[in-house]
Amino acid sequence: MDSELYSPDGGTGFSSPAHAAQLLHRHSYLADQGLATAIYLARTLPQPLMLEGEAGVGKTEVAKALADALGVPLVRLQCYEGIDAAQALYEWDYTRQLLHLRAADLRDGAGRDIYSEEFLLERPLLRALRSEGKSVLLIDEIDRADDEFEAFLLEILSDFQISIPELGVIHSATPPMVILTSNRTRELHDALKRRCLYHWIDLPEPLREVEIIRTRAPEVTEALARKVVRAAARLRRADLVKTPGVAETISWSRALQRLGTDRLDVGTVRLTMGAALKERDDLETAEGFIEELADLE
Repeated sequence: MDSELYSPDGGTGFSSPAHAAQLLHRHSYLADQGLATAIYLARTLPQPLMLEGEAGVGKTEVAKALADALGVPLVRLQCYEGIDAAQALYEWDYTRQLLHLRAADLRDGAGRDIYSEEFLLERPLLRALRSEGKSVLLIDEIDRADDEFEAFLLEILSDFQISIPELGVIHSATPPMVILTSNRTRELHDALKRRCLYHWIDLPEPLREVEIIRTRAPEVTEALARKVVRAAARLRRADLVKTPGVAETISWSRALQRLGTDRLDVGTVRLTMGAALKERDDLETAEGFIEELADLE
């Protein structure tokens, strides 16, 4: 844990954006000046931070690195189509409640209240609210949820409190640091965006991407990382269903290193292309210029 980054009395711990970038670097995340500034402001204001960008550019890793640097739990809410408030906030353990009722001699008034803390199942949002600032709340891929859930989430992020009818109001005096991510599969409502700071994470420049690969996978040589980045750049210029992101270049580099090769000949590219491309149509498209990829080494 970096004590200079996290202070239990509620202090921000960030002396500057550069300081934030330095501490994240210690936990294998390279943040450019724009992202480091957004993180610094999200922590010091405080305010939720919304990160958008193509899949694989490192949005989720920001929250993981922050939690590691702060030495606090990462509370992750993975959004999906059909998610509702109960799945994100809390539920009652109906199985245990039923077993308790069956075991209790209710006719004589025995048994505990079945709507008590003992039978409450915390879901990510409630767990983060109760952490009193000692967690990082990651709301991942909010664009996959529907409009109703987005409206519910806006209410939670506005007041950082919830009402449980059987227990009363639970309020977080010190809200957790909140990171929201979106792949822009749909447009989010302006109301939610206005509640957050916003930062777009783009694909890094080639030299920066090489540095990221070497940071995340130090076993990969710089020469191999450069070859993979050049090949990935060529793939990104093609008409693909899903272009490879930074996560894929890291995976591809690790796969090649594990095979004990530092070359991108045609055979090796063909055998390992599944580390970079995840669609059958994309594999077939890349086959049309696979020799060009090999020549990029």
